[in-house]
Amino acid sequence: MKQNALLKALVALAICIVLNVLAGFAYARFDLTEDQRYTLSKPALEISQTFEGPVIIDILLDGNIPAEFQKLKTETIQLLQSFQAVNPQIQYNLVDPLEGAETAQQTIMDLQNIGLTPANVTVEEDGKVSQELVFPWAMVNYGERTVRVPLLKNKLGSDTETRINNSVQQLEYAFADAFTKLALQQKKRIAVLRGNGQLEDSYLADYLTTLKEYYNIGVITLDSVSATPKKVLDQLKQFDLAIMAKPTEAFTEKEKFVLDQFIVGGGKSIWLMDQVAIEIDSIFKGGGRALALPRELNLKDFFFRYGVRINPDIVNDLYFTQIVLASGEGNDAQYNPVPWYYHPMVFSQNDHPINTNIEAVRYQFANTLDTLPNAYQKTVLLQSSPLSKTEGAPKQVGLDIIQKAPDKDTYIDGNKPLAVLIEGEFNSAYKNRVKPFKLNETLDSGNANKMIVISDGDVIKNQLRNGRPLELGYDKWTNSSYGNKEFLVNCANYLLDDTGLINIRNKRVSIPLLDVEKTTAKKSFWQFINVGLPLVITLILAILVPYFRKRIYAK
Repeated sequence: MKQNALLKALVALAICIVLNVLAGFAYARFDLTEDQRYTLSKPALEISQTFEGPVIIDILLDGNIPAEFQKLKTETIQLLQSFQAVNPQIQYNLVDPLEGAETAQQTIMDLQNIGLTPANVTVEEDGKVSQELVFPWAMVNYGERTVRVPLLKNKLGSDTETRINNSVQQLEYAFADAFTKLALQQKKRIAVLRGNGQLEDSYLADYLTTLKEYYNIGVITLDSVSATPKKVLDQLKQFDLAIMAKPTEAFTEKEKFVLDQFIVGGGKSIWLMDQVAIEIDSIFKGGGRALALPRELNLKDFFFRYGVRINPDIVNDLYFTQIVLASGEGNDAQYNPVPWYYHPMVFSQNDHPINTNIEAVRYQFANTLDTLPNAYQKTVLLQSSPLSKTEGAPKQVGLDIIQKAPDKDTYIDGNKPLAVLIEGEFNSAYKNRVKPFKLNETLDSGNANKMIVISDGDVIKNQLRNGRPLELGYDKWTNSSYGNKEFLVNCANYLLDDTGLINIRNKRVSIPLLDVEKTTAKKSFWQFINVGLPLVITLILAILVPYFRKRIYAK
């Protein structure tokens, strides 16, 4: 009997050794989560496999951090372990940026100077409230290049569970995006169009600086079309995407034809258009009132052929952003934020890779868009709230609107499109029409293509401070941040992304979190369950086991 038992034990030991040896040659992981949280998307897998040298990732979430960030830290580590399983060159370190009280303040300043803004977290424990700084960032290093990765995803009005879920959902995209930037060798080209009163470079600086991480940026001036239209078209064809940022001067037929041939030939485009001329600065300078007038850009027929119409109206929305008004003079002046219904705060429907999991986008004097029936597929990316209405131009717009409460019964014409994606095999807007100038080869139809029309030019406009551009989406007057940059970067990435990387945004995960109120209310009960109950069970067993042993062996 003893020999058989020993033989079985040796066989079991031998099997364990063989399995461990085989496991060293054939590594496998099994994701048993319902949402496949730890299964990397195909684009993420592909980009992570391109690195042949070490990729070092510093996660700035070590040390004593609040519980919600502990969850974010755990999820970040588990994701990076998934990347590491695909490519062992990917390595990570946990870093406590606030370690060492004597240098903590200098470290905070240094991190902020390189763009790593901290999160100010309110921690409530046992009735005591305290404020803690956390740096929810990672630094991805490859060779001599470094990319910052934000780990925390905020949304206006979101609770703790929503914030953590949003953050975890974007982790895979955030790191895959960083890997993409580091691995890029041949960049696609984006043209910023000039010549029709578009926004100046300083107001596009932050967006274009961000795009430079992915693409090469150039400038094409359309007012040269009048003299050398074919030359301008040939220059434009060297680019993959064209950005039209808030033109204010009408387009000639030659300019329109150049743009048309670029699009039909496969060029992608983003149009940020204002069909009504009105600015908040004009209202301030005009003593609190200004006239909103339709803007004639000579593009109605052009957009009509592609299936959209930009209306000469402005959106009045009860989901608004604020402006700041000054009261008093000199040292007694006070600056108060007030509701401004003509600057809508547009929340995403999260129904497309471009708009999924983004912060609310700020519009300023937005126009509405109509989608027209034709062969092209149209996707509304952003729309006004259900509590919005439109007001036609010409119209006198004044600050007196903030003095009286809005009549909600009049806000019944909502959900108006404000940004539309158009996809299809585009036909020329000049098909079966007289051409403004002759080309050796005129394209009347093309292959599958995409374009995006946004009915507000200020969506792309960053503010300035002392002549220096601020981050796109940041309002220096109210200290609020909006999702304009992320939305527009997604637009460019979607139009130009051949790998489908942006589709990672569609991945949904659900992170179950503890209910803070319930855990606080039942804290003593669960402490007893986890600490007291095991002791009680041990005590009972200590009494019963000897008792039953005596009874059994007494027989």
